[in-house]
Formats: sequence, C-alpha cells, structure tokens
Amino acid sequence: MTTDINIEKGEKNEGCHSETEHPPTQGELLHRHGELNRGLKSRHIQFIAIGGSIGTGLFLGIGSALTKAGPLSLLLGYTITGIFIFVMMMSLGEMATWLPLPGALPQFCARYVDGALGFAVGWNVWYSAAITLCAELSAASLIIGYWKGAEGVNVAVWITIILVVVVLLNIFAVSIYGEAEFCFASIKVITIVGLLIMTFIVMLGGNPQGRRLGFTYWKNPGPMKEYLAEGDLGRFLGFFTTLINAAFSFGGVEMVAVAAGEAENPRKNIPKAVRRIFWRIIFFYVLGALAVGILVASNDPRLLSAQASGTSNAAASPWVIGVQNVGISVLPSIINAVILSSASSSANAFIYTFFLKCNKQGVHWIAVLVTSAMGLLTYLSVQKDGGAAQAFQWFQNLVTISSLFTWSCAAWAALIYFSMLIIFNGFSVFMSGRWNISDFFAAYVNTLIFAVLFIAWKLIKKTKWIPSNEADITSGKDAIDALEEIWEDPKPRNALECFWIWLA
Repeated sequence: MTTDINIEKGEKNEGCHSETEHPPTQGELLHRHGELNRGLKSRHIQFIAIGGSIGTGLFLGIGSALTKAGPLSLLLGYTITGIFIFVMMMSLGEMATWLPLPGALPQFCARYVDGALGFAVGWNVWYSAAITLCAELSAASLIIGYWKGAEGVNVAVWITIILVVVVLLNIFAVSIYGEAEFCFASIKVITIVGLLIMTFIVMLGGNPQGRRLGFTYWKNPGPMKEYLAEGDLGRFLGFFTTLINAAFSFGGVEMVAVAAGEAENPRKNIPKAVRRIFWRIIFFYVLGALAVGILVASNDPRLLSAQASGTSNAAASPWVIGVQNVGISVLPSIINAVILSSASSSANAFIYTFFLKCNKQGVHWIAVLVTSAMGLLTYLSVQKDGGAAQAFQWFQNLVTISSLFTWSCAAWAALIYFSMLIIFNGFSVFMSGRWNISDFFAAYVNTLIFAVLFIAWKLIKKTKWIPSNEADITSGKDAIDALEEIWEDPKPRNALECFWIWLA
C-alpha cells in the first residue's frame, strides 16, 4: 500500500483505507496512489484547470465591478490580479509536479513551513469548497428564475435538484467527475470565445442597429469611476474593489493542483496545465474584462438597477445587457443557460475529497457527503428578506477571503498581494455611514477562523517553523516515480489527433 504524510510530523502513515479487505490487484496498484484512483486524463486536467475558475464571477460578478469602478479600472484590476495568480500557480504547479499527492495544498504547507499552517490551510480549503458549493447553488437557483414559468417555483426546489445532481457526480468514480467537468468546461469555453468574437463584431458595427461602439463608453461616462469618495481617492477605491471582485472570479484556479492526486501521468499533465494558465488568464479574464467595458456603459440604467435589486440571473449580466442594447434579442436565454451550467459546474468542482476513508472506486465518499451537507446552508436563500440574492452575496464574500488565504501560502509576491486584499477587503464598511454588521462579518470572519485554527494547532501540537534545509521533499516520491514508468504518452495517428494532444 502506498503512503501519505502525517500533517503534523511529516512522517509516513497509511493512506486512505479501502472498505474492502482484499489486497488491491496489480492493475489497481498501477493506477492508484494512496488508494485514490488516478482516473483523470490529460484532457480532464486541462479542462478542470479551465472550468474550475470560470464561473458566475466572470459572467455575473464582473458587472458589479464595472458599475463601481469603470472599464479601465476593471481591466487593470483583472490584469494585476491575474499576474499574481500566475505567480502563485507557477510555484504551486512546481510543487504539485514534484510530489503530486492527495491533499496537495495542506501537505505542502505542513511539509515545507509548519504543521500548524498545514492544519489551518487544510480546513480552510475544505471550508472554501463547502461555501463555494453554497454560493454556486444559490446563484444557480437565482439564474433559473430568469425564465418564464420558473418564478413561481420555490427556490428550495431548484437547490435540492442541483445539489442531488452534484453529489451524484462526485460520489462515483473520479472518471465520471472528470467527464462532467470536461463537458461543463467545454460549454463555458465555447461561450466565452463566442462572446469575445461577438464583442469584436459589435464593436465594429456588426449589429442590428449598425452602431459602431468602439470605445464609446470609455469616453462617456469615462474610464474610471469614483466610489465612496470624490476625486483621486474615489477612483482608487473603485479600482481596489475590482481587485477583490477579480479574486472571486479567479477562485478555483488552484483545483488543478488539488486534482494532481487523482491524475494520470501527473508529472507531464500538471505542468502542461499550469503553463497554459498564463494564456487562459489573458484570453478569458483580461480580454473578458476589456470586452465587458466595450459592450456596456458603467452607468447603464438596467445594469445599475439589477445591481441595486440584487438580481443574479441573466438580467444582471453585462454581456446580456450589452447585446440587448444593440438590438440582439436571441442571446439572453442562451447566456442564462450557460451561466446556469457555470454555477452548477463550479459547485461540482468544489465538492472534493478531504477525509480519508475511500470506497472500492477510490472515492472519499464520507468527505463528499459531509461537504454536501454544508450545501444545506443554501436554503438560507428561501428567506423572504433578501432571499437568494442576499445569500449569494454572503457566500461570495466568504469564498473570496478563504481563497486568498490558500493562495497566500505559495509565493512571497502573492503572499504580500493577497494579504493586502485580506486586510482591506472590507474597507467599505468603515466609510462614513456604511457600517453594516453582516458585511463586516462576511469580510473578516475567515481571518478569525484561520487564525484560531493556526494558533490552536500550534499550541496543542507545539509545531515549529521548518527551516528550508529540513523540508521533507522526498517522502512519497518513490511511489510516484514507480507509476511514472507505467504511463505512456499517446501517439497521434493523424493531424487532428496531433492538434488535440497539443490542446489537451
């Protein structure tokens, strides 16, 4: 049986135990490490890297940043956050390639820094996964309400249906999860590519009204907006909100490292996926932010109204409002369907395995069920006061900060940048006349939870900071090296297969 690492001491222990008593077969040994079934192929890893981070933030949340900050601030915010995300992912990708073990993030923190940090990050990762599930379920229930006939149905019905589907996708073999993510991510990629092409055409006048948009909305109402204050300070605060908004949109980008423990040939597939993150950041996020600023004005009445009312379906999407403004009427329902699939797939991506007991398919079924149970918090959406929109906002705030804590443990530059966002993410509640206890709680409760977990574990276990020359970088490596000899690179038989291997 292969082994994993004790999170407090960095020692070898038995990995997750199968419910079956018989020893694994030779075939199972070739494809498992720590009883996790390595059933994720190269294309699964590539599309998990894409799909895990393309969700409601890029389709819906980006509109809120536009109304507060303006198109230039939006573009700068997503670009700067993308740079630090790339810095963090290159560091994380290097570690995950060297030791593609289950529980990558907490394992690395415990091995290389401090057991207490590994403990805190481990629970933070699980907490982030559970709250993201709630956020995306809440968003999905709102999105369905966009279509006629669905408004009269209680949101609890939609939450229940989507939650059951997501649990079923995660409770079976990892290959089923991989195929589901592949399909969902493909839909999102096709949609983003289509929207970017459409924006370019509309920008040049290819629309029913024949309007040549160009950079009209950058001139009027202007490239940067004032937020909560006047003058340069107001413009800076508007820009700063885009950094926080972008952090939510990028949430899930680290899933490629988490999936390393269940990936085939991780020494090849993980670095390939990580290296391409640079181009995905530019194409999906930077160009996406630019396109939104071209399509719709930051003071568009319908966008402002949707933000004020807490609407979280296609009616609040700047993409939808932008195409409607130029007379294109066929796209809103299509975009709403894609946003729904994005919310559902993001919920699917974040039910992942953190407890040790596996079934014979190598699935941590207890972890899946416990994390799924946290999804019951989504029924807060049923409340009349604020409803699903308010619940989604709460969950979004909680998810953003938990992701920042995880990202901050990968590189010094990322540590400084994401720590700054953690400290100042709730700045708006300290502005004159804007104090709100629920917003303050959502902004800073994660900081308290993380600190309590870290300090408690350090005091109880008396862990110590690990000097770099004492970090354990070898335990578990032999098992991966042995598996590496088994995996063979696919050989293309024609030009189409050659292109597919390059793509995936």
